[in-house]
Amino acid sequence: MEQDQFKREVIPLRGRLFACAQRLLGQTEDAEDIVQEVFLKLWVMRGELKNYDSLTALSVQITKRLCLNRMNVSRPYPEPLGSVALASEEPSPHVQLEQKDSLTQVMRLVDRLPGLQQSILRMKHVEGLEVEEIAGLTGSNPEAVRMNLSRARKKIRELFMQM
Repeated sequence: MEQDQFKREVIPLRGRLFACAQRLLGQTEDAEDIVQEVFLKLWVMRGELKNYDSLTALSVQITKRLCLNRMNVSRPYPEPLGSVALASEEPSPHVQLEQKDSLTQVMRLVDRLPGLQQSILRMKHVEGLEVEEIAGLTGSNPEAVRMNLSRARKKIRELFMQM
């Protein structure tokens, strides 16, 4: 699929995808990010789009999957044992606010990474893709993906510690 055809067929789906993402996430900024990620994903797989019956259905599915992954990203790693609340207890509003604030800060730091590192980090930790899948999507080898992941994580850690 050429750029002009992509613009004619994919870009008009923006409103529908944005509405779907906003309905699931409730945040305008997050919904906008999801739509951009969907467009990036579709652009990467533009050569394979002719294999799908409905570009709209594919786009909506990708949007839903990315939204669900985004909603689950609030706890990508297990918490230390001392900070885990009992299963019957809800975290206090203060703790919830701190968690949301930390996640927001980390996502802003991710936005500051170079494009390839940012994309690879999102594919791995937000979309849940494996290194081999990322390598296939980006056209690189798994070692390069691991190196970019390592560099991205190191940079995020450094920037977060400076805050």
